[in-house]
Amino acid sequence: MPTLHWIGKEKVVNHHRDVPFRVLEHEYRFTTGKKTEAESSGNKIIHGDNLEALKSLLPEYEGKIKCIYIDPPYNTGNEGWVYNDNVNHPKIKKWLGDVVGKEGDDLSRHDKWLCMMYPRLQLLNRLLADDGVIFISIDDNEQANLKLVCDEIFGRKNFITTFTWRTDGNFDNQAKIKVNHEYILCIAKRVDFFSHPEIIDPNIGTSSKLFKKEIRNTVVKNGFKNPIGEIVLNPGFPADFEEGEIEARNDQWPHYSEKAVVANWELTNEVTIKSGWSSKALLENFNTNGFNKILDNKGQETTFKIIPSGAIEIIKKRGMPSHVISSLQNLGSTQNMSNELKGMDIAFSYPKPNSLLEYLLQIVNTKNSIILDSFAGSGTTAHAVLNLNKQDGGNRKFILVEMEDYADSITAERVKRVMQGYGEGNKAVEGTGGSFDYYTLGKPLFTGENQEYLNEEVALEKIRQYIWYSETRSTFQSPAKGEDNEYLLGTKDRTAYYFVYDKGSLTTLDYDLLSTIKTKAEQYIIYADNCLLPKEFMSRKNIIFKKIPRDISRF
Repeated sequence: MPTLHWIGKEKVVNHHRDVPFRVLEHEYRFTTGKKTEAESSGNKIIHGDNLEALKSLLPEYEGKIKCIYIDPPYNTGNEGWVYNDNVNHPKIKKWLGDVVGKEGDDLSRHDKWLCMMYPRLQLLNRLLADDGVIFISIDDNEQANLKLVCDEIFGRKNFITTFTWRTDGNFDNQAKIKVNHEYILCIAKRVDFFSHPEIIDPNIGTSSKLFKKEIRNTVVKNGFKNPIGEIVLNPGFPADFEEGEIEARNDQWPHYSEKAVVANWELTNEVTIKSGWSSKALLENFNTNGFNKILDNKGQETTFKIIPSGAIEIIKKRGMPSHVISSLQNLGSTQNMSNELKGMDIAFSYPKPNSLLEYLLQIVNTKNSIILDSFAGSGTTAHAVLNLNKQDGGNRKFILVEMEDYADSITAERVKRVMQGYGEGNKAVEGTGGSFDYYTLGKPLFTGENQEYLNEEVALEKIRQYIWYSETRSTFQSPAKGEDNEYLLGTKDRTAYYFVYDKGSLTTLDYDLLSTIKTKAEQYIIYADNCLLPKEFMSRKNIIFKKIPRDISRF
């Protein structure tokens, strides 16, 4: 498989592992309903660098995000985006803090963009669920590079398509070639888990057969792609007429080797017919398995019937319609979205339209899922989530990450107004209701030049969450009080985990500590500052000691 190489790649391929883990600090909760302070809304807006924020989400959300949408810098040369990742290497270090702008023929601008994107895509891949999908907006400046990088990180086989989005707007101004499209890469975590979308392209007319609950077509199809083959129809094969006969014939497709007799809506004798076929495997499956309904590759109930002409028709009963095409149009524009934001007293350049995001989210069947946007901008993704929940009663949750200072004044403010309602008179828009929690990036869990010390300023519960996740790759739930001693983290796969930690003093794993353990398990993993137990005793009792902070995993 072709791979892409650029200046600095070897230093950022594993950079996501070196990014400091920071805890999320809860700043406030906004709600339009009645919720107690202890309850979580499930919706998050995070202000902070998205590389660090994505890492902070791993303990709670790794493998749980059903849909990711990101709209990163397009690297047009006009954006002035900042490359400020802490990659501690001379080759990268000289770029830190530099504003990336036009550089003529100097390709380092593209190298920097790839260095910025690569570790973020690595973390997004870890957060994505097995049945999840990521959408990435981009234009011609980096589309080719992005595709190769995504093939490397997500796997080329998981690539679904590159949507072209007709951006609409003013096209009558003169230009050599007017560019009126952008791209949206669509990639699955595991393409075999990607189900058929329960949606039809909005440009399809209402008279289309796609909206019919039942579709009938003949399976008699002759051509070079449909070689002629015989099928023996068994007695009992359904017919579309109550009674009658079809004479043996070889001058009309399908050929009948003998007379077919139909009575009481079914074939009464065995008949060999010959033709080219579409859906031959489905027909044979139906014919040999008692004429029961079968499912096609879209999950549609499928049956077959002989019609009076002697042809065989396939009959498919549709559940939810499914028809998505790769050319997206009439899904709003940035100009219209900017005007709508003005109705909220919010100014923002080139926001993606709600209608585009709503359509993309429905492609993934996200009705009760978590949606992540780590380049949140003005907050269109949250707006789309709230709109869809209002339309279909869904329970989607959003997580937005925005590093710019307007995370509260624009991103969060827009979400508040969508929930409460906005506009006046005939332009008034009813609120969706809902709530969200606003976070900032807090202290790093580890300190020191090489992250060799545990940060005592971090709350104990945050440290316990980290230890549990580093051991089990699952979300931490604090044990009930009285279940065991205060150091128990929990049990998983017949292993009990203990974190014996005190900010004010050194802790020791000894016989006295063991006497306080109540949980029965096949193995015990115990963190402490020191251990005084004999190795032979620990081996016999299946106890593994891990020294704080040396043996705490970094991920």
